[in-house]
Amino acid sequence: MTSPRRIAVVTGAGSGIGRAVALGLGEAGWSLVLAGRRPDALAETAARTTAETMATACDVTDEQAVDALFDAGLARFGRIDLLFNNAGISTPPVPLDELEVARIRALLDTNILGSLLCARAAMRAMKRQAPQGGRIINNGSISADRPRPHSAPYTASKHAITGLTKAIALDGRAHGIAACQIDIGNAVSEMSAALAQGALQPDGRVLAEPRMDVAHVARMVVHMAGLPLEANIPFATIMATAMPLYGRG
Repeated sequence: MTSPRRIAVVTGAGSGIGRAVALGLGEAGWSLVLAGRRPDALAETAARTTAETMATACDVTDEQAVDALFDAGLARFGRIDLLFNNAGISTPPVPLDELEVARIRALLDTNILGSLLCARAAMRAMKRQAPQGGRIINNGSISADRPRPHSAPYTASKHAITGLTKAIALDGRAHGIAACQIDIGNAVSEMSAALAQGALQPDGRVLAEPRMDVAHVARMVVHMAGLPLEANIPFATIMATAMPLYGRG
């Protein structure tokens, strides 16, 4: 079934930032293709929006699963106008030399390979559809600019996302594909819960850090997504005002 509404694929849509952005896009009139590893969590996200929605369990590190996700979205809606490339994980905040290689590999597979596979599938769809084009918004991090202590794998992965964003912006230009990156600092989510209890600072202190409502992130992404393709916000940072970012490095 082809819908006249704009169609968004949201990865990591079962919780946190992904869920908040999916709900925000739904409120703004987008139809949604929700992706994540947990069918029950995706169903809960879908139940909280009145948008036209389909939910598909997907491991973003699996090429066939990602291709099937986008094929299903195209079969249902006829086109893909937006990818919010959001799925990601972190590692425990321990020194790199104490971190198991299996954890490092899992993070790099999810944060880098997963983002590449989803962008690859989105670009393929956006090039072939008529009218051509679309937008890819990558979820970066403030760690794409400056690291936290003991965050080497996560920081490396988010630097890679910055490179991916710039490459898509270049390669997508001839096909009407816009690329954006949103760098988020201390939005309330499962991943940031430990920050409210105490996070290691560069000077060795452990301090509780302020966080902001994830709804602010959703509003920013909805704004970026809603721009006409002739306009773009390549990079945006949204963060808790009082978090200790500046001065960190």
